[in-house]
Amino acid sequence: MVASIKLCTDGPVFSRFVFGLWRLTDWGYSPQERLTLTKQCLDLGITTFDQADIYGDYQSQPLWGEALALDPGLRDQIQIVTKCDIKLVSSHFPSHTIPHYDSSREHIIASVDQSLRELHTDRIDVLLLHRPDPLMDADEVAEAFETLRNAGKVLHFGVSNFTPSQFALLQDRLPYPLVTNQVECSVLAFDVMHDGTLDQAQMLRRAPMAWSPFAGGRLFTGKDDQAKRVQDCMEELRTELGGASPDQLAIAWLLQHPSNILPVLGTGKIERVQSALEAATISLTRQQWFKIWTASKGYNVP
Repeated sequence: MVASIKLCTDGPVFSRFVFGLWRLTDWGYSPQERLTLTKQCLDLGITTFDQADIYGDYQSQPLWGEALALDPGLRDQIQIVTKCDIKLVSSHFPSHTIPHYDSSREHIIASVDQSLRELHTDRIDVLLLHRPDPLMDADEVAEAFETLRNAGKVLHFGVSNFTPSQFALLQDRLPYPLVTNQVECSVLAFDVMHDGTLDQAQMLRRAPMAWSPFAGGRLFTGKDDQAKRVQDCMEELRTELGGASPDQLAIAWLLQHPSNILPVLGTGKIERVQSALEAATISLTRQQWFKIWTASKGYNVP
């Protein structure tokens, strides 16, 4: 069973692995199949599910909400994370003529209300600002958060893809903690380990979430030099570690970081989810961990 972790001192308890619904619209599942997949995750101990208003051309939330509505009692067994502030060009929003960000109070509140309707729920466990908005007014965002919190519509707040200074700015305006920063992190993309992002997470004791832990599939199918180096490295380690698969090694590498990373798994195949969860039993030596680091970077540590 998947272990649980508290995101921060005053934050929610999440499952250490998060199930991501970014590609839900690509899987072609019926409402009952979507519900079954959700329950299969629960059976494995995954209680936390990651959404966003824009996923699947704004259709992922409605499709998953349709499944949740088939079993209303399921809502109390799960934690829902969703995001807002990106506006994409879409037939669903003809007024959007160019992709842009909108962290205005009006949009944040309207987006949450839409998410609540689409997900057939009365609350969001954690709302994240999806991307840093150059025009973000931290006072206005804080006002929107306070309105949503007082109404019981959102229980906790966080951010996604924020730099340490952007995180600190918004946190400065809030009397309660931003509970997480969801960032890109994988064996092929781990700038957040060196730019202060995960240092800040560890300093504040706010467990970060990692999206695209398999680098969007590049770990398995990438043909570029970096991907090939890491693939070769994983093959060597597979022998050393008794047959551990590349996906398990990639997750184990993330789990070993002291900031307590929560990987967001984006596969629609429960077998792949089960495989990834076995990474929790793999312990890499420091040399094995740095062997992956070196393969990815293409050079030894300075």
